[in-house]
Formats: sequence, C-alpha cells, structure tokens
Amino acid sequence: MSDASALLDRFAAIVGDRHAVRDQQEIAPHLVESRGLYRGASPLLLKPGSTEEVSAILALASETGTPIVPQGGNTGHVGGQTPREGGHDLILALERLNRIRDVDPVANILVAEAGCILDDVHRAAGDVGRLFPLSLASQGSCRIGGNLSTNAGGTAVLAYGNMRQLCLGLEVVLPTGEIWNGLRRLKKDNTGYDLRDLFIGAEGTLGVITAAVLKLFPQPKGHQVAFAGLKSPEAALALFDRATQRCGAALTGFELMARIGIDFTTRHIPGVRDPLPAPHDWYVLVDISTSDSAETAQAMIEALMADGYEAGLIEDAVIAGSIAQQQALWHMRESMSEAQKPEGGSIKHDVSVPVSHIPAFMEEAGQAVLAAMPGARICAFGHMGDGNIHYNISQPVGADKQAFLARWREINAIVHAIVLAHGGSISAEHGIGQLKRDELAVIRDGIEIELMRRVKQAFDPAGIMNPGKVLAAT
Repeated sequence: MSDASALLDRFAAIVGDRHAVRDQQEIAPHLVESRGLYRGASPLLLKPGSTEEVSAILALASETGTPIVPQGGNTGHVGGQTPREGGHDLILALERLNRIRDVDPVANILVAEAGCILDDVHRAAGDVGRLFPLSLASQGSCRIGGNLSTNAGGTAVLAYGNMRQLCLGLEVVLPTGEIWNGLRRLKKDNTGYDLRDLFIGAEGTLGVITAAVLKLFPQPKGHQVAFAGLKSPEAALALFDRATQRCGAALTGFELMARIGIDFTTRHIPGVRDPLPAPHDWYVLVDISTSDSAETAQAMIEALMADGYEAGLIEDAVIAGSIAQQQALWHMRESMSEAQKPEGGSIKHDVSVPVSHIPAFMEEAGQAVLAAMPGARICAFGHMGDGNIHYNISQPVGADKQAFLARWREINAIVHAIVLAHGGSISAEHGIGQLKRDELAVIRDGIEIELMRRVKQAFDPAGIMNPGKVLAAT
C-alpha cells in the first residue's frame, strides 16, 4: 500500500467507509462549479456527520499538510468551492450536518448546522410564525455554511441585510482541529475582537463553519408586489427615492431589469409571460411587506404607483392580484440568469456601485462594452435598492461561443474599471474564489492584501484551508 493510499485510509476511517467516497463517478458532480468555468480533481470526498468528525479531519490535514476544500451546495459562481486541478485536494462536503438544533421564536433566533438547505431553514422559521429573510434563486439547494462563507445577499438585503447582518454567532472548526464555540445569541456583545465576521465571507480559507445562530423576524401580515415599465434607470432611481420616502422599512425589494431580460425569460422559461401589454426599455419590481395588514400593503403600493405615474416616471404597471401572481413576478426576475443559457455564452459581472451612481454606470458600461464588442447583448438586472447589479453580457447573435467566452477577462476589465471609477466593488455577493483572486490583489491597497495574508497565516499556518482561493499563494 502506498503512503498516499494509507493517508486516504486514515481520513476515511474518521467518517467511516460509507461516507468516504472514492468512486470518481460519484465525486464528479463535486468537481465542477455551476457555470462550468472551473473543473478540478480529488481522490476523496469526505462527508462528516458531526462537528467532532470535522475537527478530526482538519487536525489530520494540518498534521499531514493535506489541502481541504469545504463544500456546501456547490452553487457558488466563482470557483471557491471547487478543488484544484492537481488532484491532491480533499473535498469536505457538509451535507450531513443538516440539523436544526434549536428554534426560539421569543428570542427570534434559529440555530442551524452548516449543511442545512436554505429552504429548510425557511420552513423551520415559518413553522413557528417567523421569517428568515435570505432569499436566493438557489435556495432549494444552497446550504447555510456556503451562504455564510460567501456572505450571501440576495433580494432582501435592502430591508434585512446580508448574511453578516443575519447571523449572531458561529461554531467553527479551525484548521488545527480546534473547535471555537461562538454560538452566542446576543445582539449586544462587545467583548473583544469580532471573530465571527472574520469567518463570514472568508470562503472557507480560515476554517470550517459547522453551525450558526441566525436571526429571525416576525412574518409580515401584509405583502404586495408591483411590476412597472419605465424609460430609463434614471426614472427607476427617482422612483426608488420616492419609494424609500413613502414606504420606509416596508420597502423590502426594489429590483431593476432591462427589457432584454424580459425577452429572454418569456422565450425560455416555461410559464413566464410579459405582465404588461407593451414593451418598455426598463422595469422595476417593487416588493412591500407590512407588519399590520394586507390592506396597508395594498394601499401603500397603490399610492406609490400612482405617485410614479403622476411624476411621469412610470409608463405602465401591474399590481399582483394574488399570491400566485406575486410569486410569478418574482419567478420571472429570479429566472433571468437561467434564461441566458439558451442564448449562448454569457460573460458575468457581480458588481455594486453606490445606488445614486447606477444610471451613470449603466450608460458608461454600455457604451464601453458595445465599443469593444459590437452586437453584444447586455442583460443587466439586480438589486437596485442596495446597488448590486448583475451586469451580464450575452454573446452577439450568431457569434462563436468559445471565441466570445475567450474575451471574458478583457470584458471584465472594461466593466470593472468603470465600477471602480464609481467607487464600487467587483464582487457584491458572489465572493472572490478563483475567478477574481488575481484581480483582487491588483485593485486593493498593498497593506490591505498584506493584512489579509497575516490573518490567513495566523489561522491557517499549514496552508491547508481551501488553498488558491481569495488570496494567491506566495
């Protein structure tokens, strides 16, 4: 028996042969990220069933210098959960850590293990009359550990914040195998450094999150959705300003979409239809949630739409007449990325700019992209309320897909330069992973990168945790 094989046996013994997968066909779905940009290799997939098993795995990995790649639902878009090509990384799949440990509706908290699927957390909260507000298109398969590791945002950040704001405490296994029990349930706790925030958004490079204390909220008693056609992002921004003044905390979503996104979804997503009788250049989806009654939500959204009409901002609009219609409007918005796939290659950008800069960014980026790539189809949509725009570009009609995708870095550089000029970020909610690792090193100040390296070295001196992600090897 070779030394390498004997080492794999030692790892397998920790979880048991049933949960140590060596069959390459079974491992294969874990080796490629959702967009197919990265494909790696691994000799072993480990599925621990407890925090203690995770601890034993990382202790052995640190002892032997074995690289470990944590993986949740494998829904990430930047290759952060994908093993490298060399075939030496072991995959640590957290799907068996899927217990809801506690739900306390009085304190408005829920303790979930990292392998819990987001939809299951929604249901557990709903069962006690509470809401966990993180909402993502992948919520039927993404897992809480991955949501935390990427500091996921989604469509409700405007009202509730991203995962940093939705988490009170963590349980984390350090690369050494030590377990940090930070499952605190306190909203106020100023006792030293906030270690929790180091691990949230670290993409598994500092340790493995195994459980979290999540914030819950009262279920809204009133909910309403409207869909409006407008002339421009400038009109959308003006309507957003009116919405924040009129609706305040009841404004729980404000999504911006270009016409081409509606074309793609009605063409390729079964059951989706254009809610308005005539096309418009731009659209917004407005979501209102109120704490008192459905009548209040209805009155509020009707008043906002009327205000938008009178101000000349809205050209046409529809207000959902049922829960099914509310869901249909959201389904159309959440299907836009999927609807691009039948149109050929798509170059993606997950960026954010200050909300007031969105119209200028859209104009400048559109001109620059079309100058570099005539015929490109810009499918921009996203969370206007928090400045996060998914600036996706579909290939020109009839273009060669591979030739188009070969220009990914070139087009990224064009768009990201405009983002940075507006004081924005090249990664709003998807993370850095492998895709933006080298770019991060260029755009951040030297001292900031150096501080990140010091943190990485302090937590992971053996360099075993998700190597090659976020920070390049030195």
